[in-house]
Amino acid sequence: MASDPRDYKLDLSNASAGAPSPGASPQARPYLSVLFACCNVYQRIYRSPDGNTYQGRCPRCAKTVRFAVGEGGTSARTFIAS
Repeated sequence: MASDPRDYKLDLSNASAGAPSPGASPQARPYLSVLFACCNVYQRIYRSPDGNTYQGRCPRCAKTVRFAVGEGGTSARTFIAS
């Protein structure tokens, strides 16, 4: 049987170099769960890179929402955008 000239070898000896160690838990990205009442659909809204806001859009009609992060806020993680 002739060998395929497209055959190649893949070195996986360093495949786990970027993987977290078994005891470490990955950093969770903070998000809010938002029910867009306009289209009756849920969407996760992730915190902005600067950590000051949560911004998102309805996946169906593109209505925008913005939640500010600050002292004296709420610990709620689920909201309804009407």
